[in-house]
Amino acid sequence: MRMIGTKGRRGLAATLATLCALVFATAASAADCTGRDLIAELPAGQRAQLDEAVAGTPYPQGIFWRATKGEARIEIAGTYHFPDPRHEATVARMAPLITQAGALLVEAGPDEEKALTDHLSRDPALMVDPTGPTLPQRLGDKDWQAVAQAIEQRGVPAILASRMRPWYVAMLLGLSPCMLGQAQDLADRQGLDHRLVDHARGEGVPVLALEPWDTLFTIFRDLTPEEENDMIRAALPAARLADDYAATSLEAYFRGDIWQLWEFGRLDARENSGLPSEAVDRQMQLAEDRLMTRRNRSWIGPLTRAAEAAAAEGKPVVAAFGALHLPGETGVLRLLEAEGWTITEGG
Repeated sequence: MRMIGTKGRRGLAATLATLCALVFATAASAADCTGRDLIAELPAGQRAQLDEAVAGTPYPQGIFWRATKGEARIEIAGTYHFPDPRHEATVARMAPLITQAGALLVEAGPDEEKALTDHLSRDPALMVDPTGPTLPQRLGDKDWQAVAQAIEQRGVPAILASRMRPWYVAMLLGLSPCMLGQAQDLADRQGLDHRLVDHARGEGVPVLALEPWDTLFTIFRDLTPEEENDMIRAALPAARLADDYAATSLEAYFRGDIWQLWEFGRLDARENSGLPSEAVDRQMQLAEDRLMTRRNRSWIGPLTRAAEAAAAEGKPVVAAFGALHLPGETGVLRLLEAEGWTITEGG
């Protein structure tokens, strides 16, 4: 079976970890890291499979949308959390809308980010398991040696990683050493979400969070030990290709091909992870449910309440969150539509 974009096998978890750049705000930069757009390199037959998988998905393309219901209006921007010079155009497009808005809604605002930092400083167990078996004990020597080598390339000592929560290790393996190396120099290189927040605060527009500060830590809380171990094992084959995954994500985002990126992850994993298709689909469904669907449903209430409150003052609200939350039957746009909102292209 022909490989997609490279020789060797790639893992599902690393694909999902890179996709998290569209879902979670992550302190790293892809702007100066190089990689190949794996979607652009697909042979015709696999590209046809990808197009077929995307077809029929509600709102698969585009990052700027408007939701209206009566006098209430939500201006929506799907974001990519890594810095990139191309965000300049988006900031210029959204800034006037934020200036006139009653509020800006984001996944996590300044208060939530401060709470996260404070809790991590007081409770390392959020990221580290101080009492359970270590990852070498859980994974066995062969897998652990591979993890240790890859994780040290990302600037994390193996002895520290041996006690980290498995989901966090798996996500680190999906990020390139280049991107993590740039994470220490972000003073002037913020992702899109932070730049929009800065504009809102500068204009005196309230910034509201769509979810609590600890959401990331609760998503994977009830995974079984074996599911946690599988996340790490599946990430290993792709660890050396993380630059390519980052480049693929960025190019898809700026083309507006949001759901195409998700389905590429599925196609790539079927071709290259060594897992049966049914196992890939099961893990993709688990990831979609944990990373997107549950959170999407919880956001509809805050979005609606904020929009209605702003409408009473004759104002819209602006919402900016990871672009992968937009498409699909359980995406934010379809969920708003089910609540009686009219969805049109926005911005």
